[in-house]
Amino acid sequence: MAATHQVLRYSPWDGVLIALSFAYAALLLSAPSIFLIAIGLWWTANTVAHNFIHTPFFRSRALNRAYSLFLSAVMGIPQSLWRDRHLRHHAGLHHAELRDNGNGRRRSLVTRIVTRDVAVETAVVLTVWAAAVAADATLFLTAYVPGYLAGLGLCSLQGHFEHARGTTSHYGWLYNWCFFNDGYHAEHHLRPGEHWTRLPSQPLANAPASRWPAVLRWIDAFSLESLERKVLRSARLQRFVLAAHERAFRELLPRLAPIHRVTIVGGGLYPRSALILRRLLPAATVAIVDAKPEHLEIASPFLDGGVELEHRLFDAAAPEPADLVVIPLAFVGDRDRIYRHPPAKAVLVHDWMWRPRGEGARVSWLLLKRLNLVTR
Repeated sequence: MAATHQVLRYSPWDGVLIALSFAYAALLLSAPSIFLIAIGLWWTANTVAHNFIHTPFFRSRALNRAYSLFLSAVMGIPQSLWRDRHLRHHAGLHHAELRDNGNGRRRSLVTRIVTRDVAVETAVVLTVWAAAVAADATLFLTAYVPGYLAGLGLCSLQGHFEHARGTTSHYGWLYNWCFFNDGYHAEHHLRPGEHWTRLPSQPLANAPASRWPAVLRWIDAFSLESLERKVLRSARLQRFVLAAHERAFRELLPRLAPIHRVTIVGGGLYPRSALILRRLLPAATVAIVDAKPEHLEIASPFLDGGVELEHRLFDAAAPEPADLVVIPLAFVGDRDRIYRHPPAKAVLVHDWMWRPRGEGARVSWLLLKRLNLVTR
């Protein structure tokens, strides 16, 4: 371990990334396929290459240059070019912008990035491609080229949805285990020089978050909200979702101490929780808080008064002045934090059927939902 730490600059854990990059190179040589190339390029770009850009693995400059050549060959992308593009992204610069060169004159990105390192890495990439064509031109054209383009497409999709609604994090353990904490994206942008092993120890309480990894985040754009809008258009669906949710609330509410104030986060476009709790807890004050005023406007006609509507962003890290807080399935934030540190004495969390936490009740198999109860 001591010898490893003399070679590696930041952490022995970077040795895992290095070993996996060599394993990927071995698979490319032994069993190339469209799927392997596409997934491998996407994974390598967002783990190995990304971390290498911000925290170069080796103490030796020569080793870092050699490893950059290796990644260029494996990924098919000159790493100096990739690094320049990515660091400009962190600086908030666009690719077509010009930059002062220190002599009072400006030069384009194309001029600035044509350096010796870029030239050498480009030559390595072209040499590898030429060797692959010479060895098996059909395999190169039918497997490598489509896999390479698909991998670039996945990288583009990832980059877009990491920032489409502001820099957004994903705290799912599986993705962060497989992608070496890449999900802590808001935290990374705040501290881009922080080593990937330390990002989970300093999460941002108010960071925008999604339940989906970035490459799957397009699901957020139409899934839950589109279902909500279908419910708005159908009285039959409204009766169904009210009945299903009311059964779950009736099962869990008797387990709680007397409730005088309820805060419902979001509430959805169709305010089912507010309608149910106003009926089940007639003596309690019920409030809906939502960061989107248009959602409150849509919900208001269903309520006919009797429910407080508050336009504000719910802060899961701050105590909520309520006896009961209700968290929707569409909650944008760190759901696991709510389970670990409930913002009120009692919290009812809408979650997927396969995510039981503590006491809970089934909402509906058809909706794949359950209601989890957490207390402090």
